[in-house]
Amino acid sequence: MTTPSSDTALVLFSGGQDSTTCLAWALQRYARVETIGFDYGQRHAIELEVRPTLLSKLRALNPGWDARLGDDHMIDLSLIAQISDTALTSNVEIAMQENGLPNTFVPGRNLMFMTVAATVAYRRGLNVLVGGMCETDFSGYPDCRDDTMKALQVALNLGMATRLKVETPLMWIDKAQTWELAQQEGGDALVDLIRFDTHTCYLGERGDAHPWGHGCGACPACALRARGYEQYVARKQS
Repeated sequence: MTTPSSDTALVLFSGGQDSTTCLAWALQRYARVETIGFDYGQRHAIELEVRPTLLSKLRALNPGWDARLGDDHMIDLSLIAQISDTALTSNVEIAMQENGLPNTFVPGRNLMFMTVAATVAYRRGLNVLVGGMCETDFSGYPDCRDDTMKALQVALNLGMATRLKVETPLMWIDKAQTWELAQQEGGDALVDLIRFDTHTCYLGERGDAHPWGHGCGACPACALRARGYEQYVARKQS
């Protein structure tokens, strides 16, 4: 088991697969871990409903995690829905745009998330921000890129006179490897928790459980999660 460092972390925790994996990763590594979630008028707001149960079940999985997991912060960022017009903030069909990005891209969302998280971390005395951004299996979102996160870390520290560190443990791994990381950090119990208690579907549908979890099974988020799980299972069996 990884020995936790003396650093303290704030994890961007949406209630989805990636952020739950990142939370487990952080709980293995940091002395104190707090979580932050954002209500931005997202179409799949059910992810916010599953968060409290997920946090309770994560505590139950590991006594060490229970001891290190601190406060949860829920932030109202509904202004994002007011100033954006995307498939994640309104009931429109998911499609590609002329600029080559899917209309599920919410401009400025991750930049705002990280800035608000940094402000909360400053107040709470936490020195690491952990996010589930990924440049390997993603939809081309520019605010998920490693360069964006590195530039943001510099800007935040310059603007706040801090030495915050931005960690993105999923940045260079694919979705199958994200399942493998969950297995590594929390065993089958964490994998099953992610399968059946997290929410990732863009349309906010729970419905019947697929082998990889709940969701519509057709949106880009479901397709990515399902393909990654199939590859993960295949690798385990080979």
